[in-house]
Amino acid sequence: MFTPSTRNSNPPANRLKHVLLLACFLCTLSWLVLCGLNGGIQMRPFLPPRPKSVIQMNNSSFAISTLDMGISDEEWERLQKALDWPGPDQEITQLDLSTSPVHSTFSIVELKKSYKVGDNISVIITARDHNKNLKTYGGDFFKAKLFNSKLKASVYGEVVDHRNGTYSVVLLLPWEGQAQVFVRLEHSSEVVQILKKYRESSFPRSHYNGHFEGPGSKNTQVSEVVECNLKWGAKGSLRKGKCCCEYKDIKTGTEWQCERPKKLSCDKLVGHSMGGFESPLNHFENHLFSKQLTNVAITGDKTSINVLPNTEGIGTTERCRSGLTTPVPAGFYFKDVWKSFVCNTQQLNFSQMGNCLKNKIVYLLGDSTTRQWFEYLEKNVPGLKRMDLHTPRTGGPLMAVEMKNNIIIHWRPHGVPLRFSKLLITNLHYINDDIDEIAGDSHAVVVFTFAAHRVFHPLTFYVHEVAKIRQSVVALLSRAPQTTVIIKSGNTAGRKNIFQSDWYMMQLNTVMREMFRDVNGVIYLDVWQMTSCHYLSENIHPGPVIVANEVKTFLSYVCPA
Repeated sequence: MFTPSTRNSNPPANRLKHVLLLACFLCTLSWLVLCGLNGGIQMRPFLPPRPKSVIQMNNSSFAISTLDMGISDEEWERLQKALDWPGPDQEITQLDLSTSPVHSTFSIVELKKSYKVGDNISVIITARDHNKNLKTYGGDFFKAKLFNSKLKASVYGEVVDHRNGTYSVVLLLPWEGQAQVFVRLEHSSEVVQILKKYRESSFPRSHYNGHFEGPGSKNTQVSEVVECNLKWGAKGSLRKGKCCCEYKDIKTGTEWQCERPKKLSCDKLVGHSMGGFESPLNHFENHLFSKQLTNVAITGDKTSINVLPNTEGIGTTERCRSGLTTPVPAGFYFKDVWKSFVCNTQQLNFSQMGNCLKNKIVYLLGDSTTRQWFEYLEKNVPGLKRMDLHTPRTGGPLMAVEMKNNIIIHWRPHGVPLRFSKLLITNLHYINDDIDEIAGDSHAVVVFTFAAHRVFHPLTFYVHEVAKIRQSVVALLSRAPQTTVIIKSGNTAGRKNIFQSDWYMMQLNTVMREMFRDVNGVIYLDVWQMTSCHYLSENIHPGPVIVANEVKTFLSYVCPA
């Protein structure tokens, strides 16, 4: 609180004090210089920071430096290698030259009459264009899995691109009984080229609203809703109206812009909500994204594979902890139960869940997919009740408490950009800011996911935000190394379009995994495979069976066997 200054009533005494302070300062400075000359104190000359590389992404409308992203040149090079995706060496402008899901095929290599549990099969995918010609370059986004709907079983297969129009998949046979291969073309290489182009563009594919409220004339209340968006790069995404009200988060450096309201000042921003979508696609590009060419199953060997029992069995007894690598596959579904190959996951009943969470404070941060975890725990942990925080039921923040076992569960969405219904700005925190406020220790469990609402914005901005989150996580584990920190990967998306492509999500997952690869004490939970391989249709909000398996896998790290 500021208070008015008072005039000094003793000027001579004040002048004497200033003289004595100046003399002390000069003596101290002289001593430091002499000590420096005599080697008593080593005075290091100031060295300006090394210039950071300026990155002009392909077809990008602005340049971003590694300094803007908050990472080193070396780390950016490593990320680029991990994200590398082949494609046509020139822009394709004829539809018939793009990959055709009708003419592309798959085949099982040297198919046998029977196999044993634990064996592998190899699948070859051959891409062809609409003229039935073999493709000569890679970059198609295929997905593959093995499944049996009757057994409620499925397993993920990683597609390897040979960059010549052919692809291969090795599929594990993890259950006894019948199994069938399923391959689909989610996006042609020509569509992936378009996805790349618009990802780094300043074109605003997703719009947002800023809600301003304040006093008007004659004791009235004025409300205005204007367009808002991210400012990343020199100009930002807003292209119309009187620009701008700008808001900068001090810790992250993230800048948010809103059109200037007609009646209210910039400091009257109180709410945020999602706006509409805007497609940058031209007529030809829209054809490439059509339903007939997107997320379509391709023809191939539909023979049922006969899998016999194996006395040796498969699986792992590894205790769930940080530092474990995620293999491919990371696990499989059988009778709707996820069996992990990462570690020995437990199928806890509801009472055991409560015992696992006893004396724990769980912080679920991110988006609606971690809210699904909150809702699952709220519904199934005995005695866990939601507190009335007078916040939106799906927008949060939310809190649930179980008094007997001293369990507290928090959920909070991350900061803007965010595609939610109207929320108060004061309730939207950046993940790194929330982590900075957590004391941590053995009772604290921090889970965050950060991908679904970033697919609309440049990859370089995502790297910038992950770098800030990493900094906060490292600080948390430094002050409280007993804290459990879990990163939940992004789910597969229900939509397969220019706005929410799985290819975007997969690339963001790669960035998150790579940037936390060398951070000790962090657990990376790959739910991408869990949502991608399920025998039912994909959805950004998976069904109860998948959510239950995700939560039980998460609890296996909180209370390892």
